[in-house]
Amino acid sequence: MKTKYCIWPNFILFFLCFYNICTVFADEIVDLEQEIAFRKSIPIESNQVKNWPDGPIVGAKSAILLDADTGTILYEKNVHEQLYPASITKLMTCLVAIEHSEMDEIVTFSKDAVFGIERDSSNVGIDPGEELTMEECLYSILLASANEVSWAVAEHVGGDLETFVNMMNTKALELGCKNTHFNNSNGLPDPEHYTSAYDMALIAQEFYKNDILSKISGTLYYTITPSEKQPDEFIMKNHHKMIPPLEFSYEYTLGGKTGFTNAARQTLVTCGEKDGMRLICVVMMDEYPDQYKDTIQLLDYGFEQFQKVNISENETTYTMETEAFFDTNVDILGSSKKILSINPSKYLMIPKTAVFSDLHSELTYDSNQSDYLAIVTYYFEGKYVGEAQIEISHSAENIFDFSNGYVTENQNSLTINTKKHVIFINIR
Repeated sequence: MKTKYCIWPNFILFFLCFYNICTVFADEIVDLEQEIAFRKSIPIESNQVKNWPDGPIVGAKSAILLDADTGTILYEKNVHEQLYPASITKLMTCLVAIEHSEMDEIVTFSKDAVFGIERDSSNVGIDPGEELTMEECLYSILLASANEVSWAVAEHVGGDLETFVNMMNTKALELGCKNTHFNNSNGLPDPEHYTSAYDMALIAQEFYKNDILSKISGTLYYTITPSEKQPDEFIMKNHHKMIPPLEFSYEYTLGGKTGFTNAARQTLVTCGEKDGMRLICVVMMDEYPDQYKDTIQLLDYGFEQFQKVNISENETTYTMETEAFFDTNVDILGSSKKILSINPSKYLMIPKTAVFSDLHSELTYDSNQSDYLAIVTYYFEGKYVGEAQIEISHSAENIFDFSNGYVTENQNSLTINTKKHVIFINIR
């Protein structure tokens, strides 16, 4: 007797399963497209500033472009919302680590560090008991985004993970972060682990003041050679695809850090430098490959639309020379050196369409400071664009007693009373 097979029920079952999968997938695509459209519709706050160059529309839910030298925000979109950072967390991990260790210190990997991470997350395959130098660890974290290395570094520097995380949060507060709370050292999903684009830019600003970290984050390849306590060779390639000559190569890229989890989506921190301008870009909750395209758009916007202006070369209101007291060229009666001057290394970041006279300045005095007299803060259409200190020359300190300077809330000027002279700085 022949056996008969009925294929129709199996075919129908297969078809229904395939149809359901396709339907779910199609729904997810529609949901994502709607989410991206919503993100693009979020207002760009910097575009609301009068006479400020209009910045590009980007797909990131939150984005910021910050001038690293002045702290001027060139572009801001929803920069204070608390979002999951994913692996851009590791910028703070490395910043705290390098401030509390030496590059030749030996980091030993515990079982917690190796097995405490999600097995499908980024790692370099270190085993318990193996050792790396701190320098090798920093390369592993910043290039390969190694989660077990981030954990091991935290244990090494802090004694345990919890103590190190507290150090991260303390550092965040020192930098002025107000919407940040770290709960681990690698950025893996945690409801109590969040930051904002603005806070992340502050962290990156501090990170790129460190030459070692700046160099590491911009390195394309790094090799860890075998040792007695670590028998394998690791060749690591930087995950950041804007570093030349990678896929989204951008010639002005100094370095940066990538991040991704399902909850955080794509996050990216990038530092770029061109013609003496160093800019920091942070995008959060973006989609691949838009995190790179958005970042390139924003960096181009910054480099093309803004200019650095030296304050001391343009400001005359807050400077005073000894010639104001002695109308002579004879040194015994006085010199032509400035006794009050603007710090010559300070710059402003303003639109290329603006000039120095377009700015408004405000002066504040801090009696607790001994290395400068006051701070002048500059604004363009109400937007902060930089600041500088009013300094006293050493020769002036020997001639005049500046200890009695004061500013009251009702004054529009700074008066310095001395036994020999009264110096009045007019604030316009």
